[in-house]
Parts: sequence; C-alpha cells; structure tokens
Amino acid sequence: MSLLRIKVIDRYVFLRFVEVFFATFFISSFVLLMQFLWNNLDKIVGKGLGVAVLGEFFFYAALSVVPLALPLAILLASLMTFSNLGEKMELTAMKAAGISLFRIMSSLMVFIFFLAIGAFVFSNNVLPVTQQKLSALVSSLRNTSPELGIPVGEFYSGINGFNIYVREKGKDGKLLKNLMIYDFSAGFENASVTVADSARLKVADDKTYLLLMLYSGESFENLKRTDYSSAQRNVPYRRESFSFKEIIIDFDTNFDRIDDSTMKDRFSSKNVAQLAQSIDSLNRRADSIKTQFAQTFDEKTFSTKKLVNAKSAVLPPDSVAQNNIDSLFARFTKDEKLSALNYALSQAKSRQEEFNASSKYHNAEEFIARRHLIELYRKFTLPFACIVFFFIGAPFGAIIRKGGLGFPAVISVAMFIVYYIIDNSGFKLAREGTIEAWQGMWLSSVCLLPIGIYLTYRAATDSSIMNIDGIVSFFRKLHNWDLKLFIKSYCQATGNVISNSSPPPSPLRTEIVPLWSCTAFFTIDSPRPEPPVSRVRPSFTR
Repeated sequence: MSLLRIKVIDRYVFLRFVEVFFATFFISSFVLLMQFLWNNLDKIVGKGLGVAVLGEFFFYAALSVVPLALPLAILLASLMTFSNLGEKMELTAMKAAGISLFRIMSSLMVFIFFLAIGAFVFSNNVLPVTQQKLSALVSSLRNTSPELGIPVGEFYSGINGFNIYVREKGKDGKLLKNLMIYDFSAGFENASVTVADSARLKVADDKTYLLLMLYSGESFENLKRTDYSSAQRNVPYRRESFSFKEIIIDFDTNFDRIDDSTMKDRFSSKNVAQLAQSIDSLNRRADSIKTQFAQTFDEKTFSTKKLVNAKSAVLPPDSVAQNNIDSLFARFTKDEKLSALNYALSQAKSRQEEFNASSKYHNAEEFIARRHLIELYRKFTLPFACIVFFFIGAPFGAIIRKGGLGFPAVISVAMFIVYYIIDNSGFKLAREGTIEAWQGMWLSSVCLLPIGIYLTYRAATDSSIMNIDGIVSFFRKLHNWDLKLFIKSYCQATGNVISNSSPPPSPLRTEIVPLWSCTAFFTIDSPRPEPPVSRVRPSFTR
C-alpha cells in the first residue's frame, strides 16, 4: 500500500509538471522564434518565396531556438507546478504525511536528468545539421533578388546598375507614367539617362530578365568615355528621340539554393568529435605560425652571421663578439653613420610590418580556435543549465506558493534575462580572448548554481527565502560588537578612563567636550543603577 501511494504521488506530480512543461516550451519557442524572424525579416520579405521554402526556413529556425527555449520552459514549468501545489495546500498535505520535498521532486529529478541527456544528444547530433542547413538557406535568401516593386515619387535602386524614378502609375499598377531611368552599368562617370512619357514593365517567364517597353521619350549618352581625372571640358554625346523602345535588363529573381556542404566547415555545424579534432588542428597551426615567425624574426634581426660572413667586414670573425656595437659605430664617418641609421630604420620598419602581418594571421587562427572551443563547451552547458533551472524553479515555487501564470512568468523571465545577460557577456569575453573559453561559457551556470542550492535548502527546511528579523538582529549585534571594540581601542590609545558607574555630577565646564567621548558611550551601554527603594518603618501605637 505504501509503495502504491508513492507511485500515485509520483505519477500525479509528474503529470502536473509535464502538461505545464509542454505548454511553456511551446510559448517559449514561439517567442524566441518571433525574435529570430524579426532579425531576419529583410531576407524573406518581398522575394516571392514559395511555401515550401518558407516552411523549411521556419522549421530550421524553430529547431535552432531550442537551446534557449528548453531552460526557460523548465524554469517556468517547475515554478508554476510547485506554486500551484503549494497554493492548493497539496504540498502541505504531502509534507504532513511525512513525505519530504526531495521525495516529492524525485520523479521530476529523474525526468530532468533524462531530459538533460536528450538536450546533449540534440546539441551534438541534431543542432549541427540544423545550423548547417539553416546557414545555407539564409545565404541563399540573402543572394536572392527581391520582387520588382517600383514605388511612386522616389528613386528605385532594386535593379543592379539602374535607378528608376516614376512620377505616376496607371490604375492597373502596370503602366508607368513620366519616368526617368539612370543607367550606371558602365560606371557612374558614364551614366546614360532615358526619359519617357510612359512605359510598361514585364518579367520574363523564366524570371531571368526584365523587358522594359518605353513610349515617347528621349535618351542621352556620352559618345566618349569620360575620365574625371583628365581635364575635359567638351564631351560629345548622343541624343535619341523615340516613339517606342525596348530595353532588356538582367534581373534574376529565381531562388538559387547554395549547397549545404559549403557550410560544413563552420564551427556551428560540427559535433563534439569534429570540434575536438578541429581545435587540435587549429592550435597546432597557430603554434607552428608563431614558432616559424619567431625563428625568422630572430635570424633577420639578432643574428650576426651577416656581419661575420660579409665580404666587406672590417673586423675578423673572432673579434665581432669582443667589440661593442657603439665602439664600431663610433669609427664610422658622418656619411657612413647616416647610411647605417637609415638602413637600421628601414630594417626596423620591415620587421614591424612582418610582425604585424604575422600577428594578424596568428590572431585569426586563435580566434577561429576560440570559436570552436566555445561551441564545444556550449554543448555541455545546455544540459547543466536545464538542471540548474529546475533546482531554482521547483524550490522557489514551493516557497512562494502563489500559483497561476502571472507571478511565476514574471519571476522566470527575470531570472532568464539575468542568465542570458551573464551568458552573453561570458561569450563575448571568451570570444575576444579576455578570459578562457571554459570560464566564459560556464560563467552563467556557476553564477546561478549557488542560487539553486540556497533555494533548495530553504525549501527543504520549510523556511522563507529571507529571514528579515534574523538578518537585522545579526547586523545589529555585529554593529554593537564592532562599536565596543572601537570605543575600547580608542580610549586606550587616548588614555581616557573608562568608568562602569555613572559619572559624578560636576559643575559646568567652560571647555568644549567632544560629542563622541569614550565615557559617554561606555556609560550608555553600561547598566543603569537601580533607583533607591524607600522603606517606610511601620509605626506602632499603644
């Protein structure tokens, strides 16, 4: 019977958590997906994409936000579940029956443990493929030309090499009136201008070019290619008047997909084994670059082989190391000194340029290695963050006992914002090399772990989050203790006499007595003398 009762409680708590978890996970994924779409809105709007392409984009985008949505959903679901249990006094009834908080949370702890393992498998196997396909798809969308939509009253530069100005459109929207076309395909200095009374624009069936049919206009074009660097005042040009003219413009609006294999070398498209192999290769390459440059720089800058083996050397090879450079320089004439200084300056500038170039190349290799290392640690921080958020949300909900969606949602979002800020700051510091990669990626989890331990301890001992009276009493005792020590040390240093009894009355003194005097403070803390008790003797009458 006892075993059956425990199973029923575990099943009840688990079902209450799961139904809230799926709802919060859907909401969190939807919010993060909207944020992702807002950042990439310019890549999908106005490009005539099909339903299949948009559906693929949304699917990969939804999978890419799972690493952020999962910890938030766990935090919100655990907080709401235990808040509702506490508000309905179900948690109190379980504890009254002798069931501890850890026993109530046991089924959820097992579920969160397997969920963390699933999060790692997702980050290691599913997410790299998703990032590879999503990166290729976003690059393809970025290179796709937008649909043709020429506005009225402003220049339209959506066609490469052309600027089109339309003053008015017909009722059907296809007839363009009073238009001006600037053709910059031959360069800005050799632009041609076309003015027409009206025109119609037609897109080819294969969507590879535009056919522009012009009516009643003129065109102006230079007959000689101009160059503004040369002083040319008179440039011949050609003026053409036409009643009808057709212009063909290259304008490819087809969606050309980039091959996914071009994105496989990105750090976000690799699993743990591939990241470890790439990190090792990048570190070896960076070390070889540094070693090779150090050897080359040492040979070119500090070696004396050139001086010894030079045919024009004045000193024998054995005496080069025994002479000082300053003494050798003092033997030169004025012209030789000037020539030597110019040569040394040119060599120093050459070495500095070589050092800067090699340093940039080496820093680039180290930057790529850091990005791979950051991505490697990220795959382990996600499962750990899920566990930490569970041990923050469940005890905190058991303490506050305020159900519903409003207050738990506010607390969860605030905690997640703190986590996101710390995690993003650690990522940027690690990316720039200010701190180590493991320090930056584990910073957020390490900062939130003590909060989870503290809340779990307070919830397990049925205590509030903070005992205000105890904190105030502690600081009051600490303040008084420090004040007494300060008074005693100050009095001993100044040689004042400390009296435990009340000071005798003294006449009015003319000197100024400091307000913060030792005797006065010590007298305040000393016990006050009790007032004398008047005893009345009984009178006996005969």
